[in-house]
Amino acid sequence: MNLPYELQIGWRYTRSGRSGRRNGFISFISGVSMLGIALGVAALIIVLSVMNGFQKEVRDRMLSVVAHVEIYAADGAALPDWRATAAAAKRNPQVLGAAPFVAAQALIARGDTMRGAIVRGISADDEATVTALGARLHASLFSKLTPGSWNIALGAELARALGVQPGDKVTLVAPGGQITPAGVVPRLKQFTLVGTFSTGHYEYDSGLALIDVDDAARLFRVAGPTGVQLRLEDLNQAREVGAALQRALGPDVAVTDWTRTNSNWFAAVQLEKRLMFIILTLIVAVAAFNLVSTLVMTVTDKRADIAILRTLGASPRSVMAIFMVQGAASGVIGTLSGVALGLAVAFNIDVIVPAIERLLHTSFLPGSVYLISTMPSDPQRGDIAPIVAISLLLSFVATLYPSWRASRMQPAEALRYE
Repeated sequence: MNLPYELQIGWRYTRSGRSGRRNGFISFISGVSMLGIALGVAALIIVLSVMNGFQKEVRDRMLSVVAHVEIYAADGAALPDWRATAAAAKRNPQVLGAAPFVAAQALIARGDTMRGAIVRGISADDEATVTALGARLHASLFSKLTPGSWNIALGAELARALGVQPGDKVTLVAPGGQITPAGVVPRLKQFTLVGTFSTGHYEYDSGLALIDVDDAARLFRVAGPTGVQLRLEDLNQAREVGAALQRALGPDVAVTDWTRTNSNWFAAVQLEKRLMFIILTLIVAVAAFNLVSTLVMTVTDKRADIAILRTLGASPRSVMAIFMVQGAASGVIGTLSGVALGLAVAFNIDVIVPAIERLLHTSFLPGSVYLISTMPSDPQRGDIAPIVAISLLLSFVATLYPSWRASRMQPAEALRYE
């Protein structure tokens, strides 16, 4: 197959040195430009993959406690029939499990120490079908939360702050007490601590208490469960499923999902990713526009060749195409090399980072300081595709001016000093 001569000459210029002598490799200047593009693209892929990995790790720990979708009574009271609500929700093919709960806030006291906490009444058997924590601790801990036992399970950090251990008694101070001549007396109830749990997420480990759903209903004086929590097949579809359930169940209930209850955190993560993407894209842009200097030097070096081509009948458009092929080829090679390097590091970062730590005798994320002590990575196609597109676009734009200058060169002027 005969390729257009513009493509053949442009590729030849890409592989040749400035003096025109072939050395089996690309020229030094083009090589530096390609290396800059490759490193910029690789850095962008690695950084975004690590940020995705941390986001996924925190999200998984968060969702080990929180359900994907929650359904409440619109007036804040107990649901008239939580089983009917759960059955209606399960008609959606995305819903895999449902469990009742009672959510409230209270103070937990032990001696002179008192801490505020979110108190959640759960059904141990149903909870195991909804959250990872319920499935993991069903036999060892949650099975002890039985109706009428007045047992309680605390987050590990909350138990440490109160100074309690399994078997100790704690007092739960609930709002909405009785009015007496001496004032309002809050409702007090003593619970037995049967165990602690750790999710790896400080917000829940330091502020969550779990009791039986029937005990919670009696303590907070509600007729039954105040909501139903759902587990979905695809957690990323939580917002769409929540909207569909809201339409199906009507205005008597309020539906929320995990992306809304943790919207501030996820908005902050998305903002950080966007800013990091912009900063690292500027690095790629600097490397891509190094192609301008490369092509300008190449055009200056190839003045005689351009004059000969023009004399043989090449049009200004063909001359411009030759140098655009050279610049675009450098951009494509640099981009593809960067993608290959970035993906290689991103998929093997769990091996590379420990090796570097052993070599330097240090720890980048010590477990005594950070809850996540490993370097997670999650390369996503949605991040990589824009990186490749932007790098190729910048490389193409960088070729326009030098190529245009080459096409405007006159043969007589180019050969004047030859």
